[in-house]
Amino acid sequence: MLTIIENVHVFAPEDLGICDLVFCHDKIVEIGQGLLASYPKAKQMEGRGFIATPGLIDQHVHVTGGGGEGSFRTRVPELKMTDCVRAGVTTLVGVLGTDGVTRSVENLLAKTKALGEEGLTAYCLTGSYEYPTVTLTGDLKKDIAFIGEVLGVKVALSDHRSSHLSKAELIRLVSDVRMASLISGKPGVVTIHMGRGKENLDLIFEVLAETNLPIKHFRPTHVGKLGEPAVRFAKLGGYLDFTASPNPSDTTRDIIGALQAGVSLERVTLSSDSNGSLPQWNEKNEMIGIVAASMTSLHAVLKELIQVEKLEMSSALSLVTTNVARALELHESKGRLKEGFAADILLLDSDLNIDTVIARGQVLMARGTLQVQDTYPS
Repeated sequence: MLTIIENVHVFAPEDLGICDLVFCHDKIVEIGQGLLASYPKAKQMEGRGFIATPGLIDQHVHVTGGGGEGSFRTRVPELKMTDCVRAGVTTLVGVLGTDGVTRSVENLLAKTKALGEEGLTAYCLTGSYEYPTVTLTGDLKKDIAFIGEVLGVKVALSDHRSSHLSKAELIRLVSDVRMASLISGKPGVVTIHMGRGKENLDLIFEVLAETNLPIKHFRPTHVGKLGEPAVRFAKLGGYLDFTASPNPSDTTRDIIGALQAGVSLERVTLSSDSNGSLPQWNEKNEMIGIVAASMTSLHAVLKELIQVEKLEMSSALSLVTTNVARALELHESKGRLKEGFAADILLLDSDLNIDTVIARGQVLMARGTLQVQDTYPS
């Protein structure tokens, strides 16, 4: 269906001013002023008083649920499609976490496909915290090369729950991902859960110094408290993925601190860790509490960056739109409001609350009311 959103303030994420935005099926057709006359039969949506932005891209989501560090009862429930809609997320990357035993890549891939069938754009990573890598085909390279949704692999470093990879093992892992990415034309993401262990980013720096592996494959996440090494990594050309904390001020301070330390805005991304477990550990690495991460934290941090930290809206939006799209090599179709790009569109009210969510041209939420439901609503 041909649809026009009239008189809406467009942040593409660049500020384009008050425009009309036309989309048909799953693509944006045109953005400009006074377009209604050119599309007289289009369905009209009033955009006056609203802000149009690209749909958010969340590249670190435990779609099958995370957890398990406190026994089976602490397994976090899986993500629901409507959780994403309420959070303004239209594209995501599913991952496993600590648990590669009771959770599987098969389950992860099935859930990823289900979210795609329900109207979102969904990808995933093979692997989990552990090494050797858990896979679906039995071969990391084949998982990436032959499974369309798989963009790379997940692993953990500098964490008491990791497999404590040797340098040789990390080199082999990234080398396999690189070869598979070259064969299949994929980004070859090696998402690295960064714990708070003594090693910090040391092993990554050693591999970069001693091999010819490009820094683009190394994607450390949860970098908020890694300090100077994280800044150094970004200045070498790497991406820093910050995790949206339940307390948005914690994350915004980390991001602003990195920018003030000289990290280029283009090297910063933000993800939610949604449905992952957030255990609390004492000095002996004994768990003393656990909660689950929520995808709504992504939007909360975005608002805090704009309203409290006074970061320009286009800059803040880039952390969850253009920067992520570029990092995932989806930048020719996702992360921007532009002719020919995916019709993934949010309408925000004057206080930046999410009012309307459009994914692949389908209105999933309008005026704050869901227009769809989960296949098995609770």
